[in-house]
Amino acid sequence: MIVEMQAGARQDQVDAVVARARSLSCDVQLNVGTNKVVVAILGPHTGQINTDLFAVLPAVASVTRIMRPFKLASREFRQDATTVRIGDLVIGGKAVVIMAGPCSIESHEQLLATAKHVRACGATILRGGAFKPRTSPFSFQGLGVDGIEVASQVREELGIPIVSEITEPHHLEDVADRVDLLQIGARNMQNYALLRAVGESKRPCILKRGLASTVTEWLQAADYILSAGNPNVILCERGIRTYETSTRFTLDISSVAVVKRDTHLPVIVDPSHAAGHFQLVPTLARAAVAAGADGLLIEVHPDPINALSDGLQSLTFSDFASLMQELKAIAGAIGREI
Repeated sequence: MIVEMQAGARQDQVDAVVARARSLSCDVQLNVGTNKVVVAILGPHTGQINTDLFAVLPAVASVTRIMRPFKLASREFRQDATTVRIGDLVIGGKAVVIMAGPCSIESHEQLLATAKHVRACGATILRGGAFKPRTSPFSFQGLGVDGIEVASQVREELGIPIVSEITEPHHLEDVADRVDLLQIGARNMQNYALLRAVGESKRPCILKRGLASTVTEWLQAADYILSAGNPNVILCERGIRTYETSTRFTLDISSVAVVKRDTHLPVIVDPSHAAGHFQLVPTLARAAVAAGADGLLIEVHPDPINALSDGLQSLTFSDFASLMQELKAIAGAIGREI
């Protein structure tokens, strides 16, 4: 349930609500706004707790139950949109943030060349995978810690933020100070140990939607990270598995609108994994920006034909440059910028 405090409520009055919740064996999350505080009362038995137990406390404005399966990600808990900061960058604000780079880090030369190009075209975050969960155990699995070291070097050389995927909680030890934005991939969306670990880290993170997950399941996974104390969650729609085989996955562009309506979290789109083919990526990217996505995660490679992973869905340098010009025009038409 949600306890909304009156504007200007004192700290001792907020503490009284928190103390009562804990006396009922409930967990608590605070949303401290500019003028008021909202207290989320969390636990498996909140449905049986009488709301009057909180309504009678001083400075309580209202008490309501969150009927959605997801709680902390919901608009009921936080009306204002959440923004996630990566240095001077703001994800969830007016600017559409472009994250671009190779699916897998292959070498320092490859990543540096890609970073220079995508940054020159307007991308502000460099993507590069070091830990690569693949469907087949015989596919390239990434360079692991060595790949993170390469990413860290390029980050230092160019001053560009890095986003990279982690697949296990112990990876946090390797990446904590070397990348700026953690990515939880689609196959790990319900890896609850990983979600909790990333939550406890407080590091900005991207949570990709699972291959066959509903929007509600996706948002419940976000609640795992939020409930561990990490407010810096970015959702990523990357396509879901349907009966359609003409694309690698079916990009659920409507999920962008649903997330914007029902949650306060920023949402980005990965058109590369949804398309599965470089020819389709620009169309999906344009649609995502027009639909209101706060950013894009795009695969770009200097030599896609010889890429060690996902070359077919990677854009060449020239294709990415052309796409960025189109995206800037679309963003401007809807009152945003790149």
